[in-house]
Amino acid sequence: MHASILSGKTVLVTGSTSGIGLGIAKALAAQGANIVFNGFGDAADIAAIRQTVETEYAVKTAYHNADISKASEIEAMMNFAATEFGGIDILVNNAGIQYVANIEDFPTEKWDAIIAINLTSCFHTTRLALPYMKSKNWGRIINLASVHGLVASAQKSAYVAAKHGLVGLTKTTALENAQTGITCNAICPGWVLTPLVQKQVDARALKDGLTNDEAKKALLAEKQPSGDFVTPEQLGALAVFFCSDAASQIRGVAWNMDGGWVAQ
Repeated sequence: MHASILSGKTVLVTGSTSGIGLGIAKALAAQGANIVFNGFGDAADIAAIRQTVETEYAVKTAYHNADISKASEIEAMMNFAATEFGGIDILVNNAGIQYVANIEDFPTEKWDAIIAINLTSCFHTTRLALPYMKSKNWGRIINLASVHGLVASAQKSAYVAAKHGLVGLTKTTALENAQTGITCNAICPGWVLTPLVQKQVDARALKDGLTNDEAKKALLAEKQPSGDFVTPEQLGALAVFFCSDAASQIRGVAWNMDGGWVAQ
């Protein structure tokens, strides 16, 4: 028997076919919310994810393959969600991409793509979600902003700029809706062992002649004092809390879950 504090609510999670987004989608589905999935991947794999979530949590799901670097596709996705479920009650802006290079070597097309996907898409989803939320006087907007929304790392200029911008967008959205039932907050994870991070671990193990466990510890030792990865399940639990009545006066925060990274 699952709890159902979000029964009847509909959630859109961008980039939810794997990693953090999938973990958050599952956590919200476990509370009774219907899920609109978005992201890239094999059609059969996405169908299997939807089937599992629908069966395990007794909710409805839908999927839209919008390329969120394009405003027109975001609009199509939001219209699709409205047609399927009436509107979006909870928006989780999770999708993101990364590229690493010094500023003088950073390809301009990579900069443009990172800003478009990690920041501009969140403006578009938010502006399109707010009218429905305002009509209900209830909504939750959760932006996945990374510790790099709070502190910087070398060679990540576009990502850091986008995530700092997303924290600013979070605060402005929260202030504009401060006297409504709509909240907007950011979650700022440290290292999370997603498929993308696992690739970094694998590359380090190969480069430095380390075992996979040794490579994980080396990666964590650089930034994350706890020595442990944050998990998608932990981030999902925080998202559930943000959606609860207990969090109704948490507005405009950038909440780091980072094993002590930002405390240093």
